[in-house]
Amino acid sequence: MTEAPTPKPGILDIAPYVGGKSKIDGVAEPMKLSSNENMLGAGEKARAAYEAAIRNIHIYPDGRASKLRAAVAAHHGLEPERLIFGNGSDEVFALLNQTYLTPGDDIVTGQYGFLAYRISALANQASVRLAPEPEFKATPEALLEQVTERTRIVYVSSPSNPTGSYNTPDEIRRLHEGLRPDVLLVIDEAYAEYVTEADWETSFDLARTSQNVVVTRTFSKIHGLGGLRIGFGYAPLKVAEAVDRIRLPFNVSVPGLEAAVAALGDEAHQKASRDLIQTWCPRLTQSLRGFGFDVLPSAGNFVLIRFKDVETCQAANDWLNQKGIIVRPVGGYGLPECLRITVGTDDQNRAVLDAMSEFAAR
Repeated sequence: MTEAPTPKPGILDIAPYVGGKSKIDGVAEPMKLSSNENMLGAGEKARAAYEAAIRNIHIYPDGRASKLRAAVAAHHGLEPERLIFGNGSDEVFALLNQTYLTPGDDIVTGQYGFLAYRISALANQASVRLAPEPEFKATPEALLEQVTERTRIVYVSSPSNPTGSYNTPDEIRRLHEGLRPDVLLVIDEAYAEYVTEADWETSFDLARTSQNVVVTRTFSKIHGLGGLRIGFGYAPLKVAEAVDRIRLPFNVSVPGLEAAVAALGDEAHQKASRDLIQTWCPRLTQSLRGFGFDVLPSAGNFVLIRFKDVETCQAANDWLNQKGIIVRPVGGYGLPECLRITVGTDDQNRAVLDAMSEFAAR
């Protein structure tokens, strides 16, 4: 026999997720602004907790994440039994898709929605329906138009990566009210802690009073724990219990659990991280626009530049790379004329502005 094992239908049609690159040939220590990481790093309390956890890495982690569960519940005022913990919020999306999708079902998300929603949906032999975002924002009306009889989950990012847009409470409520009760609405709030817009608010309360709403958060952004992969979802109890039946028993590591608990209590680091973004995101936006570039409004810790064409975008990316700066081309999101730049430290942001000023003047 010459045949080899064959993946189930659809697997080989999935484009693998490609994260922001971290290396430039010939540059020993490039400035990595490609992955929306917290450029202040993890806080001192989280680092100390991680180091202290090393002595226990021979022991399996608490499968219920009890210590972190209690800390998250107290911090956000949530019911601990309704929390789902994952290896990053990516795993929470994957668990929800695995729990609720069967072959032939579909999910709905925005045209520029986070790619992780789609990958695990396709892996479960479901299809993906994309709502147009002509103004770089997923609207309730556009999302509802894509809902079919086979729709099981609708994903919304608020704020959204890579566009930086967000949805108001009224928009989220209109979307929820337009969905059938058997459709799960998942609201990804990965960048929630950075939002300053007065007309944004968390959807925790909506999730608390609904049977089909899940809100997700991550420790990868403001807490600076991207490398430890910690995320959680706040879900109706029946959803949380269903997901727990398939969640692998030790999916969050011992150091990750300890560092996340410590990070949650490190208000000084959270404030410093917020202050950096609140200072520099508008400054970068204003300065880049002053150079003649189209910069979308952003409620996250990044800015998105839209160039006049793909060629100019590629030239700008190459120029930044020559300066030792790595940013994120987002052609994989259907935005080949755009670059996403993580807000960095003071020195990093000044380097970006110097480089882009030179590029504009060429």
